[in-house]
Amino acid sequence: MGVHTRIVDGCCGLAGNFGAERGHYDLSVAVSENGLLPAAREAPDSVILTDGFSCRTQLAQLAGRSGTHLAELLDT
Repeated sequence: MGVHTRIVDGCCGLAGNFGAERGHYDLSVAVSENGLLPAAREAPDSVILTDGFSCRTQLAQLAGRSGTHLAELLDT
C-alpha cells in the first residue's frame, strides 16, 4: 500500500473514561505528551492511525487532529 509507519509507544492518556474523570485531566494530558502529541506535532501532514475511540478523541481535543481507523486507511 506504500504506507510508511512510525510506531509511537505509550498511551494517549485518555484510556476510556480515565482522562475525563474529575482530577485526572492534568495527568491525562501529561501522558499524551509522552508520545502521541509530540508525534502529531512532528508530522503535521501525516495520517495518524488510531483504532481506539479514546486515542481519536484525545488527538482531536488536544492536537486538533483527526485520527484514522485502520479500516478507513485500507478503504482509501
